[in-house]
Amino acid sequence: MAAIPPAHFLCEPDPDYPGWHAYELSDPDRYNQAFLGRLHMRREGEDSCRVRLHPRAIHVNSGGRIHGGTTLGLIDVGIFGAMYMIKGTPVSGSLTVDLQTQFLGAGDPAQPLDAVIEVLRETRRLGFLRGLVVQGEARVAAFSATIRKQTAA
Repeated sequence: MAAIPPAHFLCEPDPDYPGWHAYELSDPDRYNQAFLGRLHMRREGEDSCRVRLHPRAIHVNSGGRIHGGTTLGLIDVGIFGAMYMIKGTPVSGSLTVDLQTQFLGAGDPAQPLDAVIEVLRETRRLGFLRGLVVQGEARVAAFSATIRKQTAA
């Protein structure tokens, strides 16, 4: 099997969403874009940012609500975006070490789904984060995560 070349994250202001950055992979066939679609993010404080998913039919479960796997995917992709947006940490090649999630409510596919993420601490090799997934004032999930930053080869 041939080696698959790495994809890189792209983060740049999106003129269609003033005040937001588009956050996506350079390869549209990878999970991030192929399943989640184009995400948007913006910094919301010294140590926090908001990562937004615009729900589509593929994100909905048989009960007509946002699938829990979609919520988890937003969190898992969003924590890397937060490390980049808040700390300037290169995230290509980094990985999730731990992700604890508590589902608090059902997501409405008619509204954007936001992960509000706080970077608690960054060390040479690790990033520690926590946050909430929200829709307006409604809380959909709470989470904490640890990522391992890419190490030099």
